[in-house]
Amino acid sequence: MDTERDCTVSMMRANLLVLVSAGPLVAALALAFAARWGEVSLARGVWTLLDPVVFLLSVPAGVVAHELIHGLAWAVFARRPLRAIRFGFQWRGVAPYAHPRDPMPVNAYRAGAAMPAVILGLVPAGVAIATGASLLMAWSLLFTLAAGGDLVVLWLLRDVEPGSLVQDHPTRAGCRVHEPT
Repeated sequence: MDTERDCTVSMMRANLLVLVSAGPLVAALALAFAARWGEVSLARGVWTLLDPVVFLLSVPAGVVAHELIHGLAWAVFARRPLRAIRFGFQWRGVAPYAHPRDPMPVNAYRAGAAMPAVILGLVPAGVAIATGASLLMAWSLLFTLAAGGDLVVLWLLRDVEPGSLVQDHPTRAGCRVHEPT
């Protein structure tokens, strides 16, 4: 027999917690880049990303990639077919989503939740800091911040035992946890 526990927050609360969860990481990455390449270089990258053409060509693609990365990672780490992940767009929250249909081991869920931050945020930030690519740095800062909701979910799951199964919540940030008793 298992016990079920709710490890969710509203999407509104998750969005408010983004600055608390990802803000310090974004600030540290920005400071690291600025220390190596200068504030002017960082500002140039941010302004370039905010150019309407650059923004419209890159940011929506990154948002879609974020959700695809979740889905692919959950499929791989939970050893499920990709059709076990539902992709869609929540109009009320104006947000695309990837939603595993079935419960999965918590560690597979954690890995899938973390992958967009790693692939779209941390890895590009490392490359940008090493090479001075200011636009790439701006991109990585934006997508590290965009992964803030995922970091909130990882925080909610911080004390869930490895043998537990989790079910992604369809409308809230986080999941229901099925813990063995």
